[in-house]
Amino acid sequence: MRSRIQSLHPLKLLLVGYAFYITVGWIVLSLPVCHQNERISALDNLFTATSAVSTTGLATVGTPDSYSFWGEATILVMIQLGGIGYMTLGSFILLARKRELPSTNKEIAKLTFAMPEGFSVRGLLLNVVLFTAVIEICGAVCLFFAFRAASIEDPLWQAIFHAVSAFCTAGFSLFPNGLEQFASNFWVNAIIAILSLSGAIGFLVFSDFFWSFTGFRQRRTLTTKIILHATFWTLVVAWALLFLMEPSYRELPSEERLLVSGFQAMTALTTVGFNTTPIGEFSAAPTFLLLAIMIIGASPSGTGGGLKSTSVSAAFATVYSTLRGRDKITFWGVEVPQHRLLLAFASIVFYVVIFFVGATILLLLQSGSMFEDVVLEAASALGTVGLSRGLTGDLEPLSKVVVIALMFIGRVGPITFGLALFASEPDKRRRDDLAV
Repeated sequence: MRSRIQSLHPLKLLLVGYAFYITVGWIVLSLPVCHQNERISALDNLFTATSAVSTTGLATVGTPDSYSFWGEATILVMIQLGGIGYMTLGSFILLARKRELPSTNKEIAKLTFAMPEGFSVRGLLLNVVLFTAVIEICGAVCLFFAFRAASIEDPLWQAIFHAVSAFCTAGFSLFPNGLEQFASNFWVNAIIAILSLSGAIGFLVFSDFFWSFTGFRQRRTLTTKIILHATFWTLVVAWALLFLMEPSYRELPSEERLLVSGFQAMTALTTVGFNTTPIGEFSAAPTFLLLAIMIIGASPSGTGGGLKSTSVSAAFATVYSTLRGRDKITFWGVEVPQHRLLLAFASIVFYVVIFFVGATILLLLQSGSMFEDVVLEAASALGTVGLSRGLTGDLEPLSKVVVIALMFIGRVGPITFGLALFASEPDKRRRDDLAV
């Protein structure tokens, strides 16, 4: 049985790995010790397990109200495993024991982190685990003091849980109303934002900076430059538009208005899914803006979801070059290979098709729900965001199954999911191009 699984194409093995995590998490969450007073249905436990492993954050039942400490701890472990990627922890243990990685582990690592050429699997995996540990520990310490200053009960556990949830862009919270009580708390907002951006920007970027700083590489890669520019400008534009467009923000003091609009722009772009204001109260235009930002999403090799900043950047560069009558697509004088542009285009088309199909099915199943609520729910699930206008708890059983499927596809990546369905023999060029 083991040899049969290992003989699978790495793309298919990636799907099997995440499905295995979800199944184990589902079984553990179904144990009575993980529940509070009332039993939770099998479907709701499966929904929570999928949401945790996919680092989405959507929940049909309240995490602090429904699950015990052991249930919350199980969710935290699933978030961590889902955030750092399938096989990352096991590969790190092998490396720590100075053992050579099996070829299967190397292939899955390259797929998980969408590694372009020139990156060392061994070096990246070591950096991923060490970087994750350092950032999450620092974040937990900072959140502990911020929560304690805000008189939060059990600040240590809250800090640990929210630090991991933020860095893995999961959006799970142990507060009944998310982070709404911290809307005007600068330090909580800042710490969560730094953690979320660190996870969403991606391990490749931080590894690139580390190797450049240590002299291993003379200059930063093109992928890093594209990710940083795309993330910065998308965040700035979204922040400004939310600040100006959302009517409910106009009643807030200027400082708080600036804080909440920036936080919600960040939470949609990084796909972390936390909220400091009720998303259900947003007017139509800001809701549509959040939808667009969620679809754009985070960056490859990070913990976030969405289309990825590199794919969207490639699409805009193609349009710009076409309008200018140019035959070549370049970034800072570096030409982008044609096959990478084709993969970016395929990624966008496949993403849009899955989103359209998922949203249409949900609209049919949730006929009594508002259009914007359903469409945002579908985008949030596929983008592994976790933002909702309050529909998640009212989903029909079949709708929950659809959302579970969207979250799973969103975690492995729509184009990776599509390639896995038709994969036969490993294609090195296709594997390397998943960084786009």
